[in-house]
Amino acid sequence: MQELFDKTVIAGWLGQNPATWAYTHYLYAAGMLLIGLVVGACAAVYAGLCTWAERRWAGRFQSRIGPNRNGPAGILQWIADAVKLLFKEDTIPDGADRPLFRLAPYFVFAGFLMTFAALPLSPKWIVADLDVGIFYILAITALTVVGILMSGWASNSKWALFGGIRAAAQVVSYEIPAGMSLLIPVLMAGSLSTNGIIAAQGGAADAPWYLAGGLPWNWFVFANPMAFVAFFIFLTSSLAEGNRTPFDLPEAESELVAGFNTEYSGIRFAVFFLTEFGNLYVMSALATILFLGGWQIPFLPSAQIASSWGWELLAAGIFLLKVLGMTTVVMWLRWTLPRIRVDQMMSLCWKYFVPISMVLLVLTAASQWLLSGVDASVISFARVVFFGVAFVVPSWLFIKRMFRNIRMVGDRVDLSGW
Repeated sequence: MQELFDKTVIAGWLGQNPATWAYTHYLYAAGMLLIGLVVGACAAVYAGLCTWAERRWAGRFQSRIGPNRNGPAGILQWIADAVKLLFKEDTIPDGADRPLFRLAPYFVFAGFLMTFAALPLSPKWIVADLDVGIFYILAITALTVVGILMSGWASNSKWALFGGIRAAAQVVSYEIPAGMSLLIPVLMAGSLSTNGIIAAQGGAADAPWYLAGGLPWNWFVFANPMAFVAFFIFLTSSLAEGNRTPFDLPEAESELVAGFNTEYSGIRFAVFFLTEFGNLYVMSALATILFLGGWQIPFLPSAQIASSWGWELLAAGIFLLKVLGMTTVVMWLRWTLPRIRVDQMMSLCWKYFVPISMVLLVLTAASQWLLSGVDASVISFARVVFFGVAFVVPSWLFIKRMFRNIRMVGDRVDLSGW
């Protein structure tokens, strides 16, 4: 991004040498501020649209209508909600630690927003293509835990404090299996760069057309059994870190009113939920980058994508479609699975996910070493076979069972309300 900014803006538009011009750093600061505002606005719009889509999904799952008054199919409902929250009174409880109470939502928001710096849309459309992009994302998301604990402690409410402690314990616990599972694609790619991991899922450089580019059998999720299991561990751990059902224990209404944000109202309340729904993009984008081929275009080598703006645009479109697909799956899970108990949630993490992810990490490292001298065509053939076993056959059985159930009970699909 910096190289593009230097060539296009400073050298191209202003006719200055970026290395010697006295105002280069000031322009960098202004450019970063502008990019931050644009990314923040896009994240807010995505989060708002997710609130509308999820309520429409919930209505369909529960035989209700959902939001349908503001705009076509209620699509402007999220704007009405945002305006309402902006004008609601911003209350602070008596006895609360006022500075910490005010700052807490913005720590959570910062931990969410700053991850976008290392999330690419295409080979060139990335704010900062860091060599340690995955490490940066893991580090910066720690701010979320700080904000959650601050909000629970500063509220001067035992319910908010209990919710904050529960949320922090949940997030910190599930960071361990999530971190170890995402190390598996890192080992397979030999890179901590998000773009580097995606590029490694493009097939061999000299591969035939049916093995080149971002075809499903080149994705890491279908590369071997270890990565296949790691994908589901990462997805489940991401749901727990994002407080998504069935892991929304910090907001268990029957026990904790609303968890760590019980005492918040107005704009600060909105910031918490903007972060929660915006995290749908972050967790879906990370799953896409690490396991689902990212911005790779089928049948097209990775090096060719960066050669044309048209290919870049197509790559960004493919990446966003994958992210939207993962977001839909996360919403689907929320309205399908019931909430589990706290002890079940922690047992799942420490008794199962942590040891399994450790074993998978060791097996992946060993397999990478053992397969280092194997011919690339043999590995590609094995991936195609595993793709058929792990995806094609289960998908065929699922579709067959689904249509059988529809025929038996006489269900019908009605999308007229959309």
